[in-house]
Amino acid sequence: MLAVAFWIGVWHVAAVVVDQDLLLASPGDVLVRLAELVRTGDFWATVGHSFARIGTGFLAAAVVGVLGATLAAASRVADALLAPLVTAVRSTPVVSFIILVLVWADSGQLALVVSFLMVVPVVHTNVLEGIRQRDPALLEVATVFEVPTLRRIPAIDVPAVLPYFVSACRTGVGLAWKSGVAAEVIGLPQGSIGEQLYQAKIFLSTADVFAWTVVVVALSYGLERVVVALLDRASRRLAVGSPA
Repeated sequence: MLAVAFWIGVWHVAAVVVDQDLLLASPGDVLVRLAELVRTGDFWATVGHSFARIGTGFLAAAVVGVLGATLAAASRVADALLAPLVTAVRSTPVVSFIILVLVWADSGQLALVVSFLMVVPVVHTNVLEGIRQRDPALLEVATVFEVPTLRRIPAIDVPAVLPYFVSACRTGVGLAWKSGVAAEVIGLPQGSIGEQLYQAKIFLSTADVFAWTVVVVALSYGLERVVVALLDRASRRLAVGSPA
């Protein structure tokens, strides 16, 4: 909280020095504008619209990334086939995906598809690395004692891979929101945060730009904390339920 207060102070000093609301709105002006927005039903409808699509894209990417990494770890052929695809998706500029999705599909699903594509390579790469870094000694013991797969996965595999998956989720949530909102700014789906940011830019309302940016940061942080908390809870349950 002290660090946040420090940077808000820096922001306030910068706004005083610039002394041009058009260039840099002050924290007070942004807070007032944000309070005005929060009291309207359109604000919550807009937040719900973007959250539903970007959140769905992130969750779908997490599932597909884990499945792809599992398949790549189990089969060299699958790994060889998936590696160039993952590299291509990771290296392609987000604007290229935005343009292609606008050509192929409706702009209403743009944020979902783009956030999905941005997060999949992160989850795939991290989970695959986690699978490959499992303790060989534990795996050998499980093989020697013929531990059933359904017991080995929660006892050995998941605890080893989970930290990598948590790291991927931390990075992926931010990527999903940044790419998803950027897609909305370009595609302008009705009732989205990206549309509101674009309208603020047209009307030169810097306070609105900062206010909606604060909303995006808060949503990204909140989703990250929820996901990490759920994964931590799952990790503790596995630790309690795993055999000694």
